Amino acid sequence: MNVLLRTSDLKDIHDKVAAGQRINETDALRLFQSKDLNAIGAIADIVRERKNGNRASYIVNAYINYSNYCILSCQFCAFARKKRDADGFQFSVDEIVEKARKALNIGITELHIVGGLHPSLPFSYYLDMLRALKALDPRLQLKCFTAIEILHLAWLAKKSVRETLTELKNAGLESLTGGGAEIFAKDVRTKIAKGKESAEEYLDVHRTWHQLGGRSTCTMLFGHVESVADRVDHLRLLRGLQDETHGFVGFVPLPYHPGNNDLPVDNAPSGFDCLRTVAISRIYLDNFDHITAYWVGMGMKVAQVALSYGADDIHGTIVEEHIFHMAGATSPQLQTEAQMIKAIREAGRTPVQRNTFYQPLRSSRGDEPDAATGSNGRSKILEANLATG
Repeated sequence: MNVLLRTSDLKDIHDKVAAGQRINETDALRLFQSKDLNAIGAIADIVRERKNGNRASYIVNAYINYSNYCILSCQFCAFARKKRDADGFQFSVDEIVEKARKALNIGITELHIVGGLHPSLPFSYYLDMLRALKALDPRLQLKCFTAIEILHLAWLAKKSVRETLTELKNAGLESLTGGGAEIFAKDVRTKIAKGKESAEEYLDVHRTWHQLGGRSTCTMLFGHVESVADRVDHLRLLRGLQDETHGFVGFVPLPYHPGNNDLPVDNAPSGFDCLRTVAISRIYLDNFDHITAYWVGMGMKVAQVALSYGADDIHGTIVEEHIFHMAGATSPQLQTEAQMIKAIREAGRTPVQRNTFYQPLRSSRGDEPDAATGSNGRSKILEANLATG
């Protein structure tokens, strides 16, 4: 047994996890109440090692926000604008395709696309965008839209959520993003995002997508006005849906950034809080294969350390990120693939490039096919397309 845990008051939880048993909400709350960060990390590392060995993944991707105009006014959001605001923006489908074309030069395998709930764009705009991006290269994986965007699109289309998701899938959508989960507790949600979808609606959108054969990620925004009990309840609901559908490919805890919005906090999430939240998420979400340390929100140095506290992924190259940076994040706008590989190696892990579904494309040791997936390792996935324009 790890020397850190021989006399720890968390030994019973360690023994339960080591035996492959599921912890309950009381256990998770005890972990959040403990100050023994190293012991919590050691327990989380048991699960990480069991599920992923020494591998840590990253994705070569790009973010595109099609617009920041939004009919909602969430208190925590520094991204949304009204049509009267001078710094609002929206892109045409042609402009989005051009952004994607440029991003292909770094060999991206994924586009991550979200935006505000635009007051006037028609449903056809979103279908046209997906089709145009797929026409650019059919191998480019499109991870788009939050649950609240799907509800908005269903309202625009005057269709059910299932019918809306089916149309989007037929147009090229391959994965839903996990954004918009925030904290599920109703009283907290009212304080930070009044008017946004309920926890039940968020979960039902993802449930429906999973029932259609789709996969998605999920998130939790922590470090604002919620309690640690609210965090545990949030994780409970995600674990319950995963038990039901097995449709989540990864979980991404997101530290709150309090800049430029209407939800001030005395102290933004610390490195300690980031690491314990990653670790407890890894321990509790036993039916999730992957936990991402989101370097944009945590900073790359904390994300590196998180690879020893339960995380097995540090997300992607991103290229251009607006949502966290407009809220005050001081991390870089992008990371090169070489920087991602270096950060993972420095943390003592083996870097593995992944796709949208956390499936390995190649390790940093070479471009040989991966035995588990049959992938040919697309470090430069779209060379033929780039050669023709």
